[in-house]
Amino acid sequence: MKIAAVLILFLILGSLASALYYMVKDKGHGTRAVKSLTLRISLSLLLFTLLMLGTYTGFISL
Repeated sequence: MKIAAVLILFLILGSLASALYYMVKDKGHGTRAVKSLTLRISLSLLLFTLLMLGTYTGFISL
C-alpha cells in the first residue's frame, strides 16, 4: 500500500509539473494545462479514497 501511495503521489507531482510547463509554453491559451490539472485533482481524489478505504478496512493501521 505504501508503494502505491508513493507512486500516485509522484504521478500527482508529475501532472502538476506538466501543467506548469504547458502554462508557460501555451501562454494560457491552450487547454493542456487544464487537462493536466484535472488529472492531478482526479489522482488526488483517488489517493484520498484509497487511504480512507485502507484505514476503514484495517489495511492501514493508525
